[in-house]
Amino acid sequence: MKEKMTEVGIQLFERKGFSETSIQDICDAVGVTKGAFYYYFTSKEELLMDIHLSYINDMLMHQDVILTDVSKDSKAKLYEMVYMLLQSIEQNGASARVFFREMRHLSDERLTEIIPKRNQVRLNVERVLREGIEKGEFQTTLNVTIATFGILGIINWSYQWFNPTGEVPAREVAKVFVNMILQGIEI
Repeated sequence: MKEKMTEVGIQLFERKGFSETSIQDICDAVGVTKGAFYYYFTSKEELLMDIHLSYINDMLMHQDVILTDVSKDSKAKLYEMVYMLLQSIEQNGASARVFFREMRHLSDERLTEIIPKRNQVRLNVERVLREGIEKGEFQTTLNVTIATFGILGIINWSYQWFNPTGEVPAREVAKVFVNMILQGIEI
């Protein structure tokens, strides 16, 4: 039941927004009473927090697999990381949109748990870039912090426009992004 409420919460938060979705809306959509909701969640914000934690923990887990793969060079790891982030939008589109759009509704107390995890996603991308510099795969003059923010900005904004069922699949979008990042667009 908790999973069903979470799924419905994700759908409603995506469609109506967090502020415009009431606990009653969630209960009505699932067909339960508010008592059932409060059995699993202390508040609507706790549900939002669960959505955030699930999404970010999944990203961190996948990043860890990529980072520890000794068979790949830094360029391949960067591609895998970009693809993984795009794929998370593809596979969890509504959760991704809620994750990126609705964080502002989390209390400061809850943000103290989410922000370090979001920072870790960024630091993991930085790690790939730094390793690439150390191995001679990337320019030594690369400003790793700015490059990381640029990479994440490109990827994170794609939840707004990326259509997983469109004519360009996530793997191809990832290739375009990584080629653009690594080679630029200059002739």
